[in-house]
Amino acid sequence: MPGRIDESLPFYPLRIAVLTVSDTRTEANDTSGGTLVDRLTGAGHELAGKAIVSDDVDAIRHQVQAWVADESVDLILSTGGTGFSPRDVTPEAVKPLFRREMDGFAIVFHQASLGTVGVSTLQSRAFAGQIENTFIFCLPGSTGACRDAWDLVLGLELDSRYRPCSLAGQIPRLRHVCA
Repeated sequence: MPGRIDESLPFYPLRIAVLTVSDTRTEANDTSGGTLVDRLTGAGHELAGKAIVSDDVDAIRHQVQAWVADESVDLILSTGGTGFSPRDVTPEAVKPLFRREMDGFAIVFHQASLGTVGVSTLQSRAFAGQIENTFIFCLPGSTGACRDAWDLVLGLELDSRYRPCSLAGQIPRLRHVCA
């Protein structure tokens, strides 16, 4: 039997920061970051921060490391820079910071994405992992990919009521949620 939301359990909102990696996006046209903000706040989570940085290894690392050091950030969602164009460097910036990689996220994301964009999902290097105690999910820069990632994967896995177990239970302040 697949997992489900157990409505009898309390919901624990996560404090999530959203990072858009792009040389061209601004607050006015950042539809991918905006989609993630809308989805996470609509689900009851808290927006802990939002930033747009250029496709530059140092700029990406600087923002990610600042949020990892900030105790008010539980989790980071990143959008952009995961493709194969010469400026797509999010994996090269973030993966060296990992304490652990979450291999299953890429697999599940690609399975979900296959249903919406077909084999074009192969052009994404979406990935996730843990830097110190902070989880980061790095998504493609398209609005559709961010919508799929939240609606088909993250929305459930980040809900503390999801059973058999939610990733919320691995956030240090919520370790009691999923024993």
